[in-house]
Formats: sequence, C-alpha cells, structure tokens
Amino acid sequence: MPARKTVRPLRYRQIHLDFHTSEYIPGVGAEFDPAEFVATLKRAHVNSITLFAKCHHGWSYYPTKVGAPHPHLARPDLLGDMIAACNAADIETPVYITVQWDERNARLHPEWRVMSATNALNNALPGDVSAMNQLSPAWHTLCLNHAELRAEIAATAREVLTRYPTVPGLFFDIIQPPDCVCPACIDRMLKHGLDPEKPADRRQNDEAVNDFFRRELSGLIRAEFPDSRIFYNSGHISKYGNGRYEPYSHLELESLPTGGWGYNHFPSSARYAARLGIDFVSHTGKFHTSWGEFGGFKHPEALDYECAMMAALGSKCLIGDQLHPIGRINADTYRTIEPAYRRIEALEPYLEGAEQVSEIAILSAEYFDRSGNGPRHTPDDGAVQMLLELHRPFDIIDPEMDFGRYRLLILPDQIPVAGTLKAKLDAYLADGGRLLLTGQSGRDPETGAYAFDTGLEPIGACVATTPSYAMVTGNLQDTRLPAAPFVVYAGADQLRATNAVVLADIRPAYFDRTFAHFCSHQHTPDDPDAPSAGVAAAIKGAIGVIAYPVFETYRAIGQPLYKYLVDALIERLAPRQALVTTLPSAGRASLTFQQAEKRLIVHLLYGVPQVRGQSVYAAWDKLPRPMEMIEDVPALGPVTFMLRGKGEPKAVYDAVTGERFAWRKAGDGTIAVDLPGLKIHRAIVVDGVVPR
Repeated sequence: MPARKTVRPLRYRQIHLDFHTSEYIPGVGAEFDPAEFVATLKRAHVNSITLFAKCHHGWSYYPTKVGAPHPHLARPDLLGDMIAACNAADIETPVYITVQWDERNARLHPEWRVMSATNALNNALPGDVSAMNQLSPAWHTLCLNHAELRAEIAATAREVLTRYPTVPGLFFDIIQPPDCVCPACIDRMLKHGLDPEKPADRRQNDEAVNDFFRRELSGLIRAEFPDSRIFYNSGHISKYGNGRYEPYSHLELESLPTGGWGYNHFPSSARYAARLGIDFVSHTGKFHTSWGEFGGFKHPEALDYECAMMAALGSKCLIGDQLHPIGRINADTYRTIEPAYRRIEALEPYLEGAEQVSEIAILSAEYFDRSGNGPRHTPDDGAVQMLLELHRPFDIIDPEMDFGRYRLLILPDQIPVAGTLKAKLDAYLADGGRLLLTGQSGRDPETGAYAFDTGLEPIGACVATTPSYAMVTGNLQDTRLPAAPFVVYAGADQLRATNAVVLADIRPAYFDRTFAHFCSHQHTPDDPDAPSAGVAAAIKGAIGVIAYPVFETYRAIGQPLYKYLVDALIERLAPRQALVTTLPSAGRASLTFQQAEKRLIVHLLYGVPQVRGQSVYAAWDKLPRPMEMIEDVPALGPVTFMLRGKGEPKAVYDAVTGERFAWRKAGDGTIAVDLPGLKIHRAIVVDGVVPR
C-alpha cells in the first residue's frame, strides 16, 4: 500500500448530510433547489458538506454503472447537482459510500451476509430468532471477507472520484467487527490457527479482515487518486496505536453526545487523536437523539457548546444532519447551527496550528484490551472524567508514543508492565518522570509484583470485605477528604508498606453482607477495632499508588472523594500545574499553544448536561437509556484563571470579541487574569507567553 500522503487540511465548519432513503419513498430529490441549498449553508457559515453517493439501503444518487440508482430519483444526478452548486460557492464536498450496511446487496447476495456467532444485529427486534434476523427491520451486515464485495466497493470509489474530480475525499461508513462465522471466515480462522468457538479469536479474525480491506482499498485509491482523503468509520477511534490508521488520511471522531456516546466520550477520543499527528474532525449531530431522527432538533446553545469543545481540543467541527427524501434543505436546522459556526469562524485564526499543552498523560487501558468494548472503556473513561472535572489538561497516549513530554503518567487500573513497556517507563523515570498507578496497574503479569520500586509489597490476598473503607493518615493533608473512614465500592489487593509513605489505609468492615449476617440497608460499617487491611494510597519518590481501581469505580459511582484522593496524589507528584481556574467542576478548561505566533490560548467552557430523557431508545441500543442533554446555558462569572509559562504577556484578550483584560502577577511565576464572566465559551489569548 502506498504511504499515507499529506492531503489538503480539513475545513473547520462541516456538515455530514445523511440520506438513507427507502425504495418505497417516491419523488426522491424532487424539491432540491441548488440556490436555496447553498444559500442556507452559507448563512450558517458552513464550508464543507459530506454528500451521499450510496446509502445503507444500497441505492446510489447518481447515474452509477457499478450499483443501482434509487428507483425514484427525480434528478438523475442529484449528487452531481449538489457538488456543482456547492463548489461554485467554495463549499467542499467529500462523498459518502456505505460499506457493510447495504440492504440491496444483502438481498441480491445473501452469501455476503455476516453470520453472527450469536445472531446479534443492530436494529434487530427483541425476540427475533430468525436466521440472520431476517424478520427485523434492520441493516443486515455484510462480511468483508468476500473479494467480490470488496471489488464492488472499490469500483464505486473509482467511479465517484473519476466522475466528480473536485471531490476532496471519501467517507467509507460501517467497517466493524461483526463476530462473523460465515464459511469464509471459519475457513480463514482455521488457516490462521484461530478457534471459531472462542470470542477472542473471532474478534482477532474480524479485525484482520477489516484491516486487509482498508489497506487494500487505500492502496488502490492512492495509486490512482493520490490527493484523495480517505476515512473508514466504525463509530469509535480505537486506541490501538498509529499503525492502525495508516490507511487513513485523517480521522473523524463520531461522538454524538445525545446519541449514546455521552458528553465525556468526545474528550477521550480527541485527547488521543491529537497525539497521533493526523488531521481530525469530530461529529456531533443536530438531532435531539441521534442519526436517523427526522424532525428532531437540538438546542442551539448545545451545538454552540459542543463545537466550542471541539475547537478547544484541537478538532475541526462537524454537525450531522439528515436530508428529507424530497431533497429540500431544512432552514430551521441551519438556524440552530449558525451561532456555533459563527463562533468557530471567528476563532479559526487562533485554532490553526494550535497544539494542546498537557503536563499529564493517561496511558490508555484500551490499548491493552482488544476485547472490543469500543467507546466504553471504564478505566480510561473514569480517568478522563476525573481530569476534566479537576481542570487538569491531559492527553491520552499509547505505549508507542513519546512519554518524555509529560511530567506525570497515569496508568489506570489494569495496565500490566513488562518487557518493552517496562524499559520505556524505566527510562522515563530516570529522566525525571512521575507515575501514578491504580488498581492492578504497574504489576508484572507473571509474578503480580510491582515492576518498580513502589515501597509496597502485594501480600497476595484481597481485602476481606467489599466494600471497604479508606482512611487518610496524617501524611495526607487535604481538607477535601474526611478524617473519618469513607466507603470505597471496589475490591483491592492487600498491600504492605516496606518503605513507602502511607497516605491512606484500608479499613475493613465487620463482615460482608450475606444471608447469615448483615447490617442496615446496604453494607456493614467499618470495624474501628480491626487492624488495617492494607495500604489504600502511598507514595515513594516519583511513584504514587492507589490500591483500588479508582477510575473504574469513579465512573460507576461518581463519589467526589475518590477524585479528591487522586488529585491529592497528583499534586504531590507534579505540583504547580500550568493552568488553574475557578471554574466549577462542571466547567471545562484546556490550554493550547501556537508556536508561530508565540501565544497561549486558554479555553474555558461551561455548559452542564442534564438527564432529561429517562428511557431513550435508539435502534442500536440494547436497552433504553437515560440521555444527557443541554437546553440552555447560564452565564457564569466572575471567573479567574492562573497560568504558569515563560515570559510576560504583551496582551491578554478575547479571541472572538477582542476585549482586553488586565493581568497580574500571582507569585511563583504565575499570572492571574480575572474575567467578568463567560457564556458557553471564552478563548483568552495570552500573547507573548510560551509553555514552561
């Protein structure tokens, strides 16, 4: 496969225009008006829009010779008409091609269908046990282990790029591991020594099949269309290393907060993508729920907040929309988009070339777990949530990345350390780095002992009761933590201190709750006369340890005391952080640096998601779920931030309005800026100051 080439940068204000249209709907595209279409986009400050060549129903929206045009297409070349109108107005037009969800091909070529090992399928009706969910109104997934299918997808890509030479790139949708046991997949597994009866082996086979598809197709496209952008969508950017993304020209982070991803998924993906060195854009949606919702609208302030968050984390912006089958653009949708993209357009000079300034990195637990948990990997998620709430700028990295740029690495809950990783972490520590280990992290997978001198010794037994209690010692002075024992809803290994400074002990309960003995409504209280059950938190030199899987537990329980304990260790290991703010914990803060302009930009955001829907159901959800949403965002203020960098400011001002602010020295090389307030987002430029 030819090497990935640097292609033209992505634009900042994009739309993804879904157009999955059934063959039972007449007059498709009949009311498309090129002038109205473009004028509506321009009023909303849109400068790029993904248009559809072929949808999940299997129909094409141009005169294809590879597939089949939609049988009720009123304009024979709807795609071409859209491209021409947009290009005349300097609006880019990447093109969408479906891959594994193609209902027409599922009917014509049942031999290409996935045979799921569990007969599980997105959109399947509850209780449908028919073969391959034949009786469900569902997308029937195709298996990419069929050369004829791959050839057809390649031919469609070639046809689109040849017919429409101004198209900057292609978006290939639905490339997922389907747990397939079709004859072709079983044959492949047996040839490669994999066991089709083992879920992990099936997952390995799925990943290999999909990787072959991506590399094969990208090689064909790059050989003939070297300037084309290429992206393969699977709904989540897996933290599996840069090599996985060699077939891609850029990344698109699908993360609709109200569509099931939630408001903390995007920061996790963006903080990882920013370190891969690839241009990236992030997806939210105009929908109240998610893709496929006709007549759904999100509050404009929610879109404004979501796009501002993208910009603050170094991402280009994309909002998902869905075109009505008649082809007429919805003016109400673009009125809700306009405030967000007006802000982003004003911010662009302060976004170009801006790099995240992060002194902490989370070493991704997802990298070590290839089981396919996808967008929900609880140790990573809990760590991300904590650091966001603590306003500590961070990156998420994998073991292949540079450790040396960070003052502190966090290994959340379940990261084994041996071999190459051990050597790399030893070098990092020798060069002045710091580690925070939680749960089982930092252990040798063979012996269970710590891979570093933590001053702690695993005794080899678990704490006798779950839950148990953590109790801070006199070595930990933090007014946020109580002197009394506080409950921790997790198990832990018993650790004995050899020469570490113990910051918190584990206190056992009288007994676990069973039918034979129980106390009160939930769990048994701590036993004040019992000896310590081990070390809860300790520090030795450059390494801090928390015995509990604290990040996974925080994600599950949300007890702020767990967050304060982590923060206390971070402050011991890496004191005097670069950015401090008086924002409440629901606020978000990040720091970026523009090298060419020698300026720092402080991004402060405030918008509190609330659970408004208790039983939202989307076709791909297994169960009804609560939904976070933002309706209206109150103004907040005053707000202060303190910044540690090199140099004194030449000027401090709002990137959007130009309003100037005074600054003052706050000691220890810190400058402080008092803002009268903020509404959704402020980007404050500190000109002349560089990272320390």
